[in-house]
Amino acid sequence: MAGGEAWIHMRINLQLLRLAVFVLSEVFEVVYSLHQSPPEVVIPLRLTETSRHMKALGWFSYNLNFGEQRHIIHIKAKKLLVSRQLSVFTYTDQGALLEDHPFVQSDCYYHGYVEGEPESLVTLSTCLGGFQGMLQIKDIFYEIKPKGAANTFEYLLYKVDSEEVQSENWRCGLTEMEIARQLKYLKSENSTLEQSTNNAWWTYKWLIELAVVADYKLSLHCNSNISKVLEMVFNIIHRVDAIYSQLGVEISLLALEIWNEKKTFPLVNSPKMLGDFCKWKKISFNTRVHHDIANLFTKRGVGHAVGYSFIDGACRLSYNCAVSSFINDNLNFFASVVSHDIGHSLGLMRDGTLCTCGRKNCIMSETGITTTKFSNCSYADIHRVITQKTCLLNIRNPVDIIFKHCGNGIVEEGEECDCGSSYNCAKDSCCHSNCTLKLGASCAFGLCCKNCKIMPAGQVCRLQVNDCDLPEWCNGTSNQCPEDVYVQDGMPCTGGGYCYEKKCNNHDEQCRQIFGKNAKSANKRCYKEMNTRGDRFGHCGKNVSTYIKCNISDILCGRVHCENVRVIPLLREHSAVQVTYINGVTCWSTDYHSDMTIPDIGEVKDGTECGPNHICIRRKCVSKSVLKGYCSPNTCRKRGVCNNKGHCHCNYDWTPPYCLIKGKGGSVDSGPCINRQEQRNKANSLSLFLFLPLFCTGDLFLVPRGKDKYGYLGEGPEADAFSVYT
Repeated sequence: MAGGEAWIHMRINLQLLRLAVFVLSEVFEVVYSLHQSPPEVVIPLRLTETSRHMKALGWFSYNLNFGEQRHIIHIKAKKLLVSRQLSVFTYTDQGALLEDHPFVQSDCYYHGYVEGEPESLVTLSTCLGGFQGMLQIKDIFYEIKPKGAANTFEYLLYKVDSEEVQSENWRCGLTEMEIARQLKYLKSENSTLEQSTNNAWWTYKWLIELAVVADYKLSLHCNSNISKVLEMVFNIIHRVDAIYSQLGVEISLLALEIWNEKKTFPLVNSPKMLGDFCKWKKISFNTRVHHDIANLFTKRGVGHAVGYSFIDGACRLSYNCAVSSFINDNLNFFASVVSHDIGHSLGLMRDGTLCTCGRKNCIMSETGITTTKFSNCSYADIHRVITQKTCLLNIRNPVDIIFKHCGNGIVEEGEECDCGSSYNCAKDSCCHSNCTLKLGASCAFGLCCKNCKIMPAGQVCRLQVNDCDLPEWCNGTSNQCPEDVYVQDGMPCTGGGYCYEKKCNNHDEQCRQIFGKNAKSANKRCYKEMNTRGDRFGHCGKNVSTYIKCNISDILCGRVHCENVRVIPLLREHSAVQVTYINGVTCWSTDYHSDMTIPDIGEVKDGTECGPNHICIRRKCVSKSVLKGYCSPNTCRKRGVCNNKGHCHCNYDWTPPYCLIKGKGGSVDSGPCINRQEQRNKANSLSLFLFLPLFCTGDLFLVPRGKDKYGYLGEGPEADAFSVYT
């Protein structure tokens, strides 16, 4: 195999990888031993009177009293910090490669700021049951951790003394000569595949998919405890992500490899160390995990250099590597080093004499000093950098992040099931860790699988969600629910609209979704005046760089305009609300940039009525006849409706495909629904069973459940015809 390595795809029961077993008193003793000043005891108090806007955007607020002052911190959950499909690679004593996908709690990381302190940064974790992390106010850093495992209210807040964070003797390992050499070499490759000319770069979500390799000395520093290595790396990445969030860039950890004494190579104090790591990565790592940047975390001393990386190497598999040295046991300083090295990988240049960030040093400064701020030069440079890295634009589906193999939680060809990590498999009653079904199990997943058994025919597996949807039932032989089918496009639905792609759209409902329950579609004068302007608040589409004015016949198919608005909505970033007064008529509108990656809530939805027997399709008002299919209500003898496949979905008591004879209802696509008499018998049996023991305990009421529009009873796989109330 590559590099002479034996790569064993083996599921290993790494008990230490279960982060729930961390002992608070043992985590990062070396980090807290740096603090020279005594800690303060603080009690965070949750503030319930957070503004409606803050709550809607997911912010939480806490009061902290320290330094004889009251501080309010605002924090928000950080998503994507650790991939749900995190790959952890380790080695046996014989040098064989092991891979696991451990259970990792990834919803316990928060970032934020201190109110009234524009130059503040907060990164906190609750993975261990209480707050732990870093607060920064101007140039002062604080570390917070629980006071003790038995006390969940009190915390210790350490002030990191200024002399602890000054490390001016440490510097970036790239000399001006080396930077010039790298730029010349990489420019000669002319990698045009990564370049983008998109001018709306700021509307996108940019994500660096990062892989980290922890060398043997760093593992020893953590007492060869895999859990401690994981936690240390998570904390570093969390802080680096908070730093890069200022530039609109997020970090996500996809993979971590931990070396032992059997897996290492000589690391020398020169740029050769970077070259050696890149060569190893190309041979041994690139084919295992997709990544934008791979970073070697080392505990080795490298002279006065704390990091090496290839300038502009991100997204280039041969050069997207960096080496960062954890030399002084200070997590904040190391986060600055890693941020600096990633900056070079992205293409950010070293700060010059005219670069400033309001601090003594900035992230891209040559000399090492703990900082969390990028300079004005880095902000100015980020546009050029980010538009050349389209690999950072796409957030991969977890399926694409790792290669196919048993243990990735995805059922692939040749597998009966896949319970994922050893942690999950230990709890799975249906699936073995080798991706085969356990004895007695007929299934392990699917909407028609329950308790490792395929559900009987007639059980509802997908409920009807609206007027334009149709239910599906299990067929009794498959663990999968039949394909989702819905009412044929063009059929009438509630509110005077028409069904289109499983939705019933109309102007009034769209206004309610945007502006609240009291809003409704505005006077037609708004549509005529606004949508014929051809600007971002009123148009019928965009042609290259200009908005298209709506034709008079299409004004109801451009952007939606509303009235009777009592609540201004809390929109996503880069969105705006405009109110316009036209001859006594009030028009509320929203804008949208065509380069944004979030849904456009303000465009009139396809299928919306725009006139008698006319609907909106792609911003044009067209005759409903364009949707006419070969199935009609007459095809179904008016005893059912047509579905999107052109087949009749029959009401109860009628049999598909044409609803001609008595039967159970449904369609040839939906699976067999249960016979109504069978369902009544089941309900009566259940009612009698429940009635007997309750007869002497109180009054009993049997309340028939409502039917849906097609006469079907029940609310799900467990639904019966009656509910019992006592």
